[in-house]
Amino acid sequence: MMVSPTMAQAHGMEQNIDFRESEALLVLYELLNHKESEGEFDFAFVDLDKGKNIVFETNNSMKSRRQYAEKFQSLGLTSVTQVYVIGCEGILEELQLAGFTSFGGPDLQKSLTDIDALKKKRPFHFSSSLCGRSPSLRLSLLPFLHDPRKPPDNTQTRSLQKSSQTMTLAETYACIPSTERGRGILISGDSKSDTMLYTNARSVVILDLNNPLNVSIYGEHAYPATVARYSPNGEWIASGDVSGTVRIWGARDDHVLKKEFKVLAGRIDDLQWSADGMRIVASGDGKGKSLVRAFMWDSGSNVGEFDGHSRRVLSCAFKPTRPFRIVTCGEDFLVNFYEGPPFKFKLSSREHSNFVNCVRYSPDGSKFITVSSDKKGIIYDGKTCEKLGELSSEDGHKGSIYAVSWSPDGKEVLTVSADKSAKVWEISESGNGTLKTTLTCPGSSGGVDDMLVGCLWQNDHIVTVSLGGTISIFSASDLEKSPFQFSGHMKNISSLSVLRGSSDYILSGSYDGLICKWMMGRGFCGKLQRKQNSQIKCFAAHEEEIITSGFDNTISRISYQDGQVTNEESIGVGNQPNDLSLAPLSPGLLLVTFESGVVFLRGEKVVSTINLGFTVTALAVTPDGTEAIVGGQDGKLRLYSVNGDSLTEEAVLERHRGAISVMRYSPDLSMFASADLNREAVVWDRASREMKLKNMLYHSARINCLAWSPNSTMVATGSLDTCVIVYEVEKPASTRMTIKGAHLGGVYGLGFADDTHVVSSGEDACIRVWSLTSQ
Repeated sequence: MMVSPTMAQAHGMEQNIDFRESEALLVLYELLNHKESEGEFDFAFVDLDKGKNIVFETNNSMKSRRQYAEKFQSLGLTSVTQVYVIGCEGILEELQLAGFTSFGGPDLQKSLTDIDALKKKRPFHFSSSLCGRSPSLRLSLLPFLHDPRKPPDNTQTRSLQKSSQTMTLAETYACIPSTERGRGILISGDSKSDTMLYTNARSVVILDLNNPLNVSIYGEHAYPATVARYSPNGEWIASGDVSGTVRIWGARDDHVLKKEFKVLAGRIDDLQWSADGMRIVASGDGKGKSLVRAFMWDSGSNVGEFDGHSRRVLSCAFKPTRPFRIVTCGEDFLVNFYEGPPFKFKLSSREHSNFVNCVRYSPDGSKFITVSSDKKGIIYDGKTCEKLGELSSEDGHKGSIYAVSWSPDGKEVLTVSADKSAKVWEISESGNGTLKTTLTCPGSSGGVDDMLVGCLWQNDHIVTVSLGGTISIFSASDLEKSPFQFSGHMKNISSLSVLRGSSDYILSGSYDGLICKWMMGRGFCGKLQRKQNSQIKCFAAHEEEIITSGFDNTISRISYQDGQVTNEESIGVGNQPNDLSLAPLSPGLLLVTFESGVVFLRGEKVVSTINLGFTVTALAVTPDGTEAIVGGQDGKLRLYSVNGDSLTEEAVLERHRGAISVMRYSPDLSMFASADLNREAVVWDRASREMKLKNMLYHSARINCLAWSPNSTMVATGSLDTCVIVYEVEKPASTRMTIKGAHLGGVYGLGFADDTHVVSSGEDACIRVWSLTSQ
C-alpha cells in the first residue's frame, strides 16, 4: 500500500516502500518510462498540499473497490469525486458509472511519454507528490491525477440526478423446508415471538406462525444449512450446515454474526442449547468418534467427550433442568445417555430395532421420548434414562415415526410418520402414552408427498410438514378445526409471470417442475397439478395458458382454469429449447429458439424449423406476432419480420459485448430492452432502432431476467449478483434504484404486479414483492 512516510512508520511499513517526493509530473514521467520499473506498480497517489486526495487504479483482482475504500478509510484517508484521466475511453466510462466526474482521456494517453506535451495539456498544476512502489508487487500502473481546486469543463461532465422513488420490501413468500424421502426434518421455534425455524439450501427461515407473510431469512452459510435453534432467551440463533459448521447470530434486525465454529467433520443433523444458554450440543455425521460434540457458545471449547456411537447421530437433546444431561440417538439403533458437565458416557439403551430418528426432553426435564423407524415411541426417565413406558401400539403409526414434539405443559406429545398421519398422545405420570386424536390434513392425495416428516408444538400452534413441503398449522385448543395450510417452492424459481388482466395473481415455476399460484396480500394460493412435473427451463404465461420447456426437447402447452389444469400437451420440437415467446394476439402462435435457429408452432403442431446460421441465445416476439427479435451469442440483436411461418431479417443492432440473455418488448410496444451475460442492459427505441437508455452497467454479474412496468416508464433487471435494479426510462441510468441481496444465489425471475410493485424470484426459492414509493 502506498502511504506517506509518517503513516508508513506508524504502521511499520517503511521498509517495504520506496518514497519519492518532488514535482509530480517529473516523478510520474520517471516511473512510467524507467524500463526496470515496468510492471512493478500496484498504484500511486497524489497528496495535494495539505489535503490527502488519493487517486489510483490497479489490476489487482483480489481486492474490490469496496475493500480498497475500507482500507483507505482505516488509514484516515478520503476518496475523490473528480478525476483527471490518463488512459483510454473505457476508464472514463467506468469512472462515470462509479459516480466520479472525469476529464482528460484518450488523447493524453498518446502524449504520455512527452513530458512537455503533458504539461501543456494539464488544466492545473501539482505542488508536491508522493509516489511509492513495492518490488513484491508485479502489477501495472495507470495513474489518475486530480486537482479539487479547479472543477472540470462543464461540457465534459454529466450531472447526476436522484431517483424520485424508493423501493422497500412489502411481502415475502418463503421457500418451504428442504425434505428428503426416508429422513425426518427437525424444525424448532421460539414461544416468545411465536416464530418457527427451518432450513432450505443455504437459507435459515424465520416464519411468524400468526402471519406467514412475515418472514425473515438468514443466508450467510457457505454450505446448505440443516438445522437451527433459538437460544433460551430468544436473542440468538445457532444454525448448522452440511460442512459441520455452527454459526451463532442475532435473531433480530440484521442477524449480526456472533460466533462461528467448526464443530464436526460432516453434516450436522441436530443441535440443542442448554437451559442456561451457555452450552450447545451438536450431532450428525463425521469421521471416527466425531459424531457428537458439546461446546461453550462463546469460546467453542469442548465440555465433554461423547463415545458410544458407531454411525450417524440423527438427534440430540439437552435436559432443560439441572442436573444437566445429554441424550443422543442415531442410525446404530442406540440411545446414549451422558452426565456432566463435563459430559461423559453413562449408558446405552437398545430398545429400538431400527433408526432412532428423534429425541426430545419434556419442558420440565422429568422425561424424554425417542421415536424410531421401528414405529415405536419410548418414554424414559429424564435423570436416569430408565425406561418408563411406550406409546400405545393400538391405533399407533403404521410407518416410520420421523419426529416428535412435547406440548408446552409436558402432558402430551405430537408425532408424525411416513404413514401420512400426525397423532397427539397423552402421557401419563407413569410414562405410558395413549392416543388422544389423529390429525388429518385436508386435500391430501394419498401420494408419497403427503408423508409427514416434521412437527412442532408451540403455544397453541401444532405444526406439521409433509415430504412435499406443505405446512399445516392446527389449533391445539380446537383440534377439530381445519388447519391453515400453505406451501411453496423447494428449488430454484427459474421464472415467474404476472397474470394479465388480474395483476394481483402471480405464477411461478421452479427447476423441479412445480408451478405455484400466488396472490398479493395472501401469499400461496395453490399448486397446479400437472400430469408430470418435468423440469422447467423456460416459462411463459398468458391468461389461461402456460407454456414450459425443459431438458427433453419438448414444449408443454398447459391450459388451466380457476387454478386447475384442464389440459396439457407435450410437443416435440426436435431440439433443446433455450427460449420461447408467445404471441397472444396471434392465436396459437409460439416461437421457440434452439441453439442455431427458431421453431414455429401453431397450436400443438410444429409448422416450420428455421436455421439462422448463428448461435441463438434469446428471443422476443410482439403480441401480434408480426415482429421478432433474436439475440445471439455474438451479442447482436437481429430484428425480423414474421411472414407466415418464416422470418425476414430487417436490421442488426450492435451494442452488447456479451451473449444476449434476455429481451422484452415494452407494453406499449414503443420500445424493447435487451440484456447480456456481460452485465449490460440497453433500452431501444423501436421506431428509430436507436438506443434510448444506455450505460445500464450497474450489475456485477450476468443479467438473468428483465421486466417492464405496465405503463412502460420503468424497466427492471435481475442478476446473478443477487441484485434487482429498476431504471426510469426517461432519466439517466445513474438514477437507478438498486435492491442489494434481493435473493440469495441470484435473481432469476422478474415482473411488475402493477406500476408500483415489483415481483422477484431467485435461487433461494423465495418470491418477494417490492413497493415503489415516491420520495
